Amino acid sequence: MIKLIINENQGGQRLDRFLKKYFDKAPLSHIYKMIRKDVKVNGKRMAAESMLSAGDELTLYISEENASALQKPPRQVKAKKQFVIAYEDENILAAEKPFGLLTHGDRTEKKNHLANQVMDYLIEKGEYNPRIDRTFSPAPANRLDRNTTGLVLFGKNAEALKELNRLIRERNCINKYYLTIVCGRLEKPLELCDRMTKDESLNMTSVIPLETEEGKVMETYAFPLEYGRLDGRWFTLTEVKIVTGRTHQIRAHLASAGFPLLGDVKYGSPAVNRWVSSKLGLNTQLLHAARLEFAHCEGSQTFSYMEGKVIEAELPENFAGIKERIFGKN
Repeated sequence: MIKLIINENQGGQRLDRFLKKYFDKAPLSHIYKMIRKDVKVNGKRMAAESMLSAGDELTLYISEENASALQKPPRQVKAKKQFVIAYEDENILAAEKPFGLLTHGDRTEKKNHLANQVMDYLIEKGEYNPRIDRTFSPAPANRLDRNTTGLVLFGKNAEALKELNRLIRERNCINKYYLTIVCGRLEKPLELCDRMTKDESLNMTSVIPLETEEGKVMETYAFPLEYGRLDGRWFTLTEVKIVTGRTHQIRAHLASAGFPLLGDVKYGSPAVNRWVSSKLGLNTQLLHAARLEFAHCEGSQTFSYMEGKVIEAELPENFAGIKERIFGKN
């Protein structure tokens, strides 16, 4: 027999979902069989959809040996820390993701990605114990493409992660600002609101008119900061605010407006990209998640203290060097 006390990170979820995470090698049919025969909550049989709360006592009528056979071994510290911490408190960690690092794992990289690096950092600090919190892992609330650098927000506990996800879904609660360099001279701010569709086979986003009522709405604002000229070509240092968070939103939206990102091989001009590669040694887009602004958080039980907080990430060395070559020193 095993007894578990549900902690703060484990509460607020259905019994069947908790058990599926806790016994992560068990098939779902086995989980439901356990609920019918081998599980009590606070001394009573409960339905699969019953919600668990912090402080609940689970009694599992199963041996330690059988339980271990249904669980994957907890991960060991493996991922080398490559990120910089821009901000951290007991609930949140803002990591500066470097170029080339995935936010999450994929089929090509399952171990060394930002989510694992942050998890291992918290394990080493003693703030996260995967043996105790088998059903929760610190996780990112936003995502950046592999070659986009800058700020990624992590919830360090279940309540914080849930609330971060809510604030990001609610418009204008966590405002996300990016820095980029676009091709051309962007004379005035752009207010872009269109729809997008995605070609999964090509991993490309297409921008279509808002009136079509097809696809998902995406909203982007671009503000010119500086102008520079190199070999007769105009470029604009641009700050971009995104309201929605679609795949390749900034890249596709600005390219459709006539201002592709410098070096963007997917959405930019092949001729310009060849020049960029030979002249600047750049073979991918320059895009940096530079600033996060917390607003309208007064009503948040978890993050009211973040109201008005601004988190910033410095430009990566490569971006800063290209910026200096085009726009000069500031």
